[in-house]
Amino acid sequence: MKGKQNAHIPQSAVFRVILGAVAALSLVATAAAETLSLEECLRRAAAGNYSLTVTAHDSRITAENTAQAKSGYLPRLDFQGGYTVQAAPQAVSIQDREVETQDATYGFFGLTATQTIYDFGRTASRTRKASLLQEAVAHSYNAREKDVFLQVVEAYYGILEAKRVLGAADEEIVQRTDHLRVAQNLYEQGVVTRNDLLQAEVKLADSRQRRLAAANLMDNRWLFLNYLTGRPLPFRADLEEKESPAPLPPTETAEEKALANRPELASLTKTVEAGEAEVSESRAGYYPELFAKGSIDYMDNSKVREQAIYAATVGLRVNLFDGFATTSRHRQAVENLGKQRDNLRLAREQIRLELATSLNDARVAAERIRTVETAIKQGEENLRINRDRYQAQVGTATDVIDAQTLLTQIRTDYFRAVFDFQVAAARVRKAMGEL
Repeated sequence: MKGKQNAHIPQSAVFRVILGAVAALSLVATAAAETLSLEECLRRAAAGNYSLTVTAHDSRITAENTAQAKSGYLPRLDFQGGYTVQAAPQAVSIQDREVETQDATYGFFGLTATQTIYDFGRTASRTRKASLLQEAVAHSYNAREKDVFLQVVEAYYGILEAKRVLGAADEEIVQRTDHLRVAQNLYEQGVVTRNDLLQAEVKLADSRQRRLAAANLMDNRWLFLNYLTGRPLPFRADLEEKESPAPLPPTETAEEKALANRPELASLTKTVEAGEAEVSESRAGYYPELFAKGSIDYMDNSKVREQAIYAATVGLRVNLFDGFATTSRHRQAVENLGKQRDNLRLAREQIRLELATSLNDARVAAERIRTVETAIKQGEENLRINRDRYQAQVGTATDVIDAQTLLTQIRTDYFRAVFDFQVAAARVRKAMGEL
């Protein structure tokens, strides 16, 4: 029986040596890896995030809308020209004689300049609406940027959390490997049943399986962080752990800042003002338009003295009936304005809810940290006691395994509480428009 014991102990020792070597190599790689801070990740996201790159096009598109609206202040210049071939030239009958009035073939061109003199604010309202929508889109970009920043924070601290959980899983594997060794020795000495040995082997396999899941979670979070920051997906670095964030602000102060700073509210406010300008523009459709026009019309014609006609016109254009299209456009603009105002009120309430929820989550996470901190020492002491009892043959293998599971769970809960607090604090800053 002693020979069998010696045959099994080296296998466990080899596993511990391999695990230690892997840990050492990991430390060496980490020391050589690039250190990445949260601020650097945010800077990279602002410069290279694919979603923000797409959103940035909206600002340039709306800038062109503004340029189009301003074109109403400038004259419109039109040119047309061509060459005509007729079967027979036009002629008139004078005292039973036909007199041709134009050539059978001729070239012609026309140049017309039209300028709106006054349109009862239609162009001004259209320009103001386009300018306000351009500002709204700029604020929307800022809002989208802050959404991306929050995703970066969640991914960043998610990696740190997964790293700590992975470390707890490694520690559990070491503990259960050691427990398997003890159970093997006691079984070979005939002190415990084979059930203890099988139970230790199954629990060790379970710990290895959960370590694989923890490693996979960390890898997936790295992939998401690299996607958010525009880095190659295989990139890895050593993430810098920040100190605890600043204390949480009072609810009243935080709400005032949120309502004053949130870019979503600024965007919707500009959208409401643009809706008011749209109502003014649609109302101007009921009024006439005063315009001036200058033109040159040339036709190559040997039959007439004046081949070019110069003209200047000042006129008034007004629509008498368009099938109630102007009325429908005005009603549509009024309804759209009401919708935008309701959207603004809805956004204010959603921001209040977002802020209150974030503050609650941060406070609860802080309380969880204080609660679990003391439980870690208690869990370590509980594991030590149950391990000693088992080796002294006054405790069971189940007690040891339960103590190991409890300690791993406590450590995992602590790591999650720490990083949940970091993320909740970032959500509070984002809700206040300060992330």
